[in-house]
Amino acid sequence: MMSTSTATPQPEVIDRVLAFEKPLGWTSFQLVGKVRWLLCRHLGIKKLKVGHAGTLDPLASGVMLIAVGKATKRIEQLQQGRKEYVATIQIGATTPSYDLEHPVDQTYPTEHITEEAIRAAVSSFEGPQMQVPPAFSACKVDGKRAYDLARKGQDVELRAKPITIDTITIESLDMEQMQVTLRIACSKGTYIRSLARDLGETLHSGAHLTALRRTRVGNYAESDCLTLEQFEQMLPSHVL
Repeated sequence: MMSTSTATPQPEVIDRVLAFEKPLGWTSFQLVGKVRWLLCRHLGIKKLKVGHAGTLDPLASGVMLIAVGKATKRIEQLQQGRKEYVATIQIGATTPSYDLEHPVDQTYPTEHITEEAIRAAVSSFEGPQMQVPPAFSACKVDGKRAYDLARKGQDVELRAKPITIDTITIESLDMEQMQVTLRIACSKGTYIRSLARDLGETLHSGAHLTALRRTRVGNYAESDCLTLEQFEQMLPSHVL
């Protein structure tokens, strides 16, 4: 394939949806930018429309769908797909962001919490409900991102939004460390960080997210994902 600026983009690598493994520590925007750069370099072009379907926090890893070319028109449809996560939650402490982006700001008693209480609390979140997004989120308040306001120390009030948790099961439970790992299948717009907060409150304590991995988006699972390294190696032979 020619790599000059006049090269015609090839159908193998444009106008399609690609499933990627988002690395821990990367923003969704960084992953999109890297994929765009790799494709533009490979095709010998300067511009290419690339977008993602469903943001993942920097401290989360896992499935991220990236649409290329005309496939970006499918982003809204792709975002409607059900999501599945594996989340580890620390009970007994909170952080302002409900995850490890910020240090613990308050600790709570956990002596009253039993295994039965945790299992009952987890089960109570299954089904349709109203959920308040985190202040440190991309939700907009008067046209501004909530996390921009929160990082400036401003009070952020977000309205509860309807979500549905299809299934929520306990993968592991460590009563000594007060940590629980959950597998969650849910609708678009569900914040697992908010779920961690709400679980702590339900247990008359506090809680925050310590690890998060997205294992599925719609029909795309972990096994369908490419790492950036695999993608870069495949490009020269067009094996996508």
